[in-house]
Amino acid sequence: MIKVYKAKSIITMNPSLPRTEAVAVRDSLILETGSLDSMKPWLENNDYEIDEQFRDSIIVPGLIDPHLHPSMAAVLLPTFFITAMEWRFPWGDTPATTSPEDYDKRLKEALTNPTHKDIFITWGHHDLWHGPMSRSRLNKIESNKPIVVWNRSFHELCMNDGALDYLGITEDDVKGASQIDFERGRFFELGLGYAVQKLNPYILDPEIFKEGLLKLKEVVHFGGQTTIADMAVGLFNFDNEFDTQLELYENEDNPFRVELIAHATALIQYAGGSNLEAEKLIAKLPERNTHKLNFRKRVKLFTDGAFFAQVAQLMEPGYIDGHEGEWLSTPEQFEEVARIYWNQGYAIHVHVTGDLGLELALDTLEKLQFEKPRFNHGFTLEHFGLSTPEQVYRLSKLGANVSANAYYVHELSDLYANHTVGSERASSMSRIGSCFREGVTTGLHSDFTMAPAQPLMSMWVAVNRVNEKGNVMSPEERITPQQGLEAITINAARILGLDHEIGTVRAGKKADFTVLNKDPLEIDPMEIKDIEIIATVFEGKVFPINKK
Repeated sequence: MIKVYKAKSIITMNPSLPRTEAVAVRDSLILETGSLDSMKPWLENNDYEIDEQFRDSIIVPGLIDPHLHPSMAAVLLPTFFITAMEWRFPWGDTPATTSPEDYDKRLKEALTNPTHKDIFITWGHHDLWHGPMSRSRLNKIESNKPIVVWNRSFHELCMNDGALDYLGITEDDVKGASQIDFERGRFFELGLGYAVQKLNPYILDPEIFKEGLLKLKEVVHFGGQTTIADMAVGLFNFDNEFDTQLELYENEDNPFRVELIAHATALIQYAGGSNLEAEKLIAKLPERNTHKLNFRKRVKLFTDGAFFAQVAQLMEPGYIDGHEGEWLSTPEQFEEVARIYWNQGYAIHVHVTGDLGLELALDTLEKLQFEKPRFNHGFTLEHFGLSTPEQVYRLSKLGANVSANAYYVHELSDLYANHTVGSERASSMSRIGSCFREGVTTGLHSDFTMAPAQPLMSMWVAVNRVNEKGNVMSPEERITPQQGLEAITINAARILGLDHEIGTVRAGKKADFTVLNKDPLEIDPMEIKDIEIIATVFEGKVFPINKK
């Protein structure tokens, strides 16, 4: 049976046939898109049904988020959110909290309901909005009940005395440990791993972890996404992460697929303690593939620290206050592991946030290209916080892709202009316009929970570059609505190596669509983030969006 969906307009993202009014689907694939007249050869020779439920709506290719973290979301969604920006969720909204006084007040009010058995965990704190966090500050609010404040960056957390005692963490235990400040109760970057190990029995409690993944399922559908990428499988516990996603997502009622990209560093210990053993393990992961969960020949590596935590590695002139960033992998370690995966033919996705972290990635790519040239290699720069025009030119010549977090511009550009890196560099963070001008394949992602898992919001930021103060930051780096839609459909598919299957509406591709109430290419660009998502269609099956 052929089903034909009619629409007010279908934006195909296929330059050979950019607009149509109907799309014919059989099973999970698109037969043809065009008009009812143009489809007559199919319809006259087969049973068919005309479905007009979207006749007044706009159909676009299924939206794609090529970089988020289901396991991180599963850990954080059950926590209590206190954030500087308002967050929209299927189950309700989280209000904005923008001062230290309001933060402490909201935290104190929320403590009556622990989130994880006896421990209260909150997420969303940012120093520039909410003031520096410390053990002493938390103790003034409550010293006995265990409190864990997870930073907005996810790369650090802070504990009060109650939490340190409850988890059995003493000063002697962490003496001399890297990136742990026991006096402040602060665990950051590599030191975060120690704290996470102590928290794992609570944050990875099977029922709580499942609750988080089911909430993420709602979030992904609410954002109109039909494909997402788990861009660091093994972040907490490889087997637990994969097995739970398999249990909850590999079923007929799940309206999206998950591309799984292994966290190379995290899997070293899992594989026996060496990069070579980790590569052998990662090479076998596709044997676990199912219909909706798939590993391919892709891997995730890291250079510098978190953008939200202000520990990205920067070239001169650095940070206003003179502090330095952090490496997640030393330059020598990064080059060593990148060479292993490059020589084995992997597409490498690299976490880069500062321009010095980007420089390390580009230096390494150039060296590897010289040693073993590759074409269409899929080397992708993830996040892309701060960069220079020269680096954009250079990465274009090296054939790299960019998967950018445009949301940095909205939430951080004003704060970073005044407190972190100055106006010039803050204005041009997420330098996406330059990437399009240089012909770089450029996509947009959320890195959820670093940004809302709402591709239309990412598109809105990239097109308008309006920050939370209402100022347009570096208007030269704006992209057009057409480019914005490319960045969350076909370009995102290219970054994942799936552009032959998804990303456009054309014959032979998966029947993945997102149904909108307004045309994102014809309305005022400032209205893009407010477009209502009516439904998604995943492989031919309609999944309506449940309204609050």
